[in-house]
Amino acid sequence: MNVTIIGAGNMGRGIGTRAVAGGHSVVFVDANPEVAEKAAADVKASARNGAKVSTASLADAQFGDVVVFAVWYGANIKLAKQFGTKLVGKVVVDIANPLNSTYDGLATAPDSSSAEDLAKAIASGAKVVKAFNTTYAGTLLTGQVAGQPLDVFIAGDDADAKSKVAELVNDGGMRAIDAGPLLRARQLEHLQFLHITLQGTLGTNWGSAVKILG
Repeated sequence: MNVTIIGAGNMGRGIGTRAVAGGHSVVFVDANPEVAEKAAADVKASARNGAKVSTASLADAQFGDVVVFAVWYGANIKLAKQFGTKLVGKVVVDIANPLNSTYDGLATAPDSSSAEDLAKAIASGAKVVKAFNTTYAGTLLTGQVAGQPLDVFIAGDDADAKSKVAELVNDGGMRAIDAGPLLRARQLEHLQFLHITLQGTLGTNWGSAVKILG
């Protein structure tokens, strides 16, 4: 698959690393072209099976099969409105955790989530999937913690869209877990909020993972 990652920060680079390691080509798009070029250079060494890594500007980007919004909550809504019908038919992955300005709660309404807010703002025909919000950027570079592959929880209302994201996850050496419809993004975002608040208690320095064992 061809994957477009909008936002070439730490999370964008982490997701890009796993995508190219699984043989999928990645285009990085960022408001700062130098940041996109740096991300592309960082992940090229992980590319396997002919995967290509390139960059594009926000104005000229041609979106791939999967478009990852590797940006903060709020910025994802603005991007959806900016790109409009360019996203029709695309699988759009929302990774945002909608922390409030004081980082002691979530900014979304109790009956919504970042992913659901994005789905309301995005062009009809785009397929929103929640994924990667419970994985930290550093852990994505290797795709595992303590020798265990990362679990990536996926929520969405379109089975084919979730299947594409699951393929990216599994090909990258991680484990995709179908968490159900898009409304399950509410629980996933609350789960990661707890995970974030526990970093000080655990002392794991953003190197922990949420893992289902059984």
